[in-house]
Amino acid sequence: MKKGLFQLQYELDEVRTYTENGADAGAKLYLDDIGDEEVRREFESVMQMSYKEALRWLGSERATSDKAKSFAVPFTTHTPEALEYRLSGVTPQVLFVSRPLHTIERLDEYLYTISNHLPIGGYLWCHSMTAVLKRKLLLQRYPWGVAHVLIAGDYLWHRVCPKLALTRKFYFAVSRGSKRTYNRVEILGRLYRAGYEVVDEQFRDGEFFVIARKEHKPVDDTPPTGSPIIHLRRVGLGGKEIVVHKFRTMYSYSEYIQPYIYRYQSLERGGKFKNDYRVNIWGRILRRTWLDELPMLWNVLRGDLKLVGVRPLSRHYYNLYSDEMQQLRIKVKPGMLPPFYYERHTPETLEEVQQSERRYLEAYLKHPFATDWKYFWGIVGNILFRRKRSK
Repeated sequence: MKKGLFQLQYELDEVRTYTENGADAGAKLYLDDIGDEEVRREFESVMQMSYKEALRWLGSERATSDKAKSFAVPFTTHTPEALEYRLSGVTPQVLFVSRPLHTIERLDEYLYTISNHLPIGGYLWCHSMTAVLKRKLLLQRYPWGVAHVLIAGDYLWHRVCPKLALTRKFYFAVSRGSKRTYNRVEILGRLYRAGYEVVDEQFRDGEFFVIARKEHKPVDDTPPTGSPIIHLRRVGLGGKEIVVHKFRTMYSYSEYIQPYIYRYQSLERGGKFKNDYRVNIWGRILRRTWLDELPMLWNVLRGDLKLVGVRPLSRHYYNLYSDEMQQLRIKVKPGMLPPFYYERHTPETLEEVQQSERRYLEAYLKHPFATDWKYFWGIVGNILFRRKRSK
């Protein structure tokens, strides 16, 4: 009985943690988006059961359901190779992975393997322990001092070592990549990178559960690293893609869930996402002090950016702009210091941000040097004396 109460408390604490950071509480279901009534019934039933009950029920349903061949239940394999063997010749409409994601070796490859066998519109059900849940579990099981030593050791071994070039090879040689510690944001980001769209997410049974639908093929790019300096793809001069360098302020794989954030989060002043829970604690400090922007000086020296100019945008964010502004933007190089910080009154909406950028771009196209000179000193003045800060 106590275990159940503890698990419930972990769930409530985890939900409270990221609800306070502006994330969706995870309690609202989006299963209405599932068009297939039988598939929706399967998931609605699973959500009402404990984890073990759900697995037993899914197994019995597969044996009796008319759609038995379209449901793969459950998969406990922990390597991409074993999963490929199990899925050989199979094209399931719904795939349930009973093995926790944090115990799977080479998780990106594993999710890509599933995606390659699921048709467009197919569904994935998976679960994992998260970093916050693991911390709560250790605090509950051990005395305060011992728990914090274990938490620090777990963080260094499972969160830091896999991401540092100096320790990465040793970590994977010893652990083989199983029993990792993932943040909720990283789990969602890995799913989006593998071609899925999240339909529902919940905390229950002391774990994080996700239902995702395959929307497109997996993204063909280099997997993100945990390096302090990140490399972001942005729209540059002429609409060409450039790579912008910044200090990491978000959790790994955050860039892939921007469409998900936009779907459920509103925009705040300046057109940024309101209460963006992808930003970690160190990231908030770096953004407030502008230190996260320093690596962009390399882009300025290379000629990808100007010192003053419109903010370099991701392709998704760029597509939110009007067609006219998109065309106007790509006539000029993006910059480190955006005209947003020049305005005395902070733009409140995306439309106001576009109006601010339009004023700058039209002036720059007529008088390039004079415009950048005026904007530079105006931005510096606002930062120093009116305390304008990045978020």
